Amino acid sequence: MDDERFDGLYLNVAQTTRGIEPLLDTVFSFLRRKTDFFAGPPGCASPEEGIQASLDTVNKVLQKHADIYLASKKKKEDSMKKKKKDKSPAKNPVVESHEDDVIEMGAEGFDISSAKTSTPVVKENGAPLEEKVENESARVSESKDTNKADEDDSKPPIGNGGTVEGKYVWTQTLSEVNLVVTLLDGYTRAKDLIVDIRKQHLKIALKNKLPQVIVDDALTKAVIVEDCLWTIEDGNKLNINLQKYNRMEWWDSVCASDPKIDVKKVQPENSQLSDLDGETRQTVEKMMYDQRQKALGKPTSDEQKKLEILEKFKQQHPEMDFSNCKFN
Repeated sequence: MDDERFDGLYLNVAQTTRGIEPLLDTVFSFLRRKTDFFAGPPGCASPEEGIQASLDTVNKVLQKHADIYLASKKKKEDSMKKKKKDKSPAKNPVVESHEDDVIEMGAEGFDISSAKTSTPVVKENGAPLEEKVENESARVSESKDTNKADEDDSKPPIGNGGTVEGKYVWTQTLSEVNLVVTLLDGYTRAKDLIVDIRKQHLKIALKNKLPQVIVDDALTKAVIVEDCLWTIEDGNKLNINLQKYNRMEWWDSVCASDPKIDVKKVQPENSQLSDLDGETRQTVEKMMYDQRQKALGKPTSDEQKKLEILEKFKQQHPEMDFSNCKFN
């Protein structure tokens, strides 16, 4: 399992929910509403049995990652002890204590303000080397500043894609990849081309006496073949649209042998309500409306429905007195 595969997605959710409990709440809310997770495996005799099976599954996965965490921490500590033991105290400075800073996620979200930064106490023959520490700190600080400047100077890939020399220019969104192949042999018709799109392979060639192969390579990721298409513009440009199979990840290249881009620098497109499907759009609009109502101290959409039902019930039963009733 690739643990880092969905890091970007979960970080976005974590920053939105701002807290561990709300983050977990969204995960289990999804499992409750969109899956049969809480029903348990087939054969459960009752809802309670299904829920117990779900709890056992959660505990099993949680225990697995707890064991991985403990094993990783122990391995790191053993490595540190071995390094200290192998070093000679007469020749090599020894760092008496050092712990990696941990960014904690509290009730209000990610909190880096509590991360402690300290200068390690360095000793040689029992005496502190203050001057050496200062020089080393200055060197590390300068190195960090240089790296930071390099990162700031780097630009995101144009169109979140790149150029493969002699082949094509490509761009992408989360859901699709677009290629533009410039055909240099003059006017080209569709029947003069071989464009073979498979789930994880792409072939582009010109039908000459000796076929000229432009691309014949494995795709970096899988595509939905039946939704892919290609067209020719102005007789010399081949446009290919590939629909991603996984619409929640960025590609670092189109084909396996192409040069890679840094997906960390990709700039996601701005999402609009009009881009969402009907059910998702209704849910998002409802959440936005309820947030506005709460900010104004007014009832949410669900509360309004309850009030409307109550008013309707009052009209149907005028003989009943509701003046002393209390409603939650």
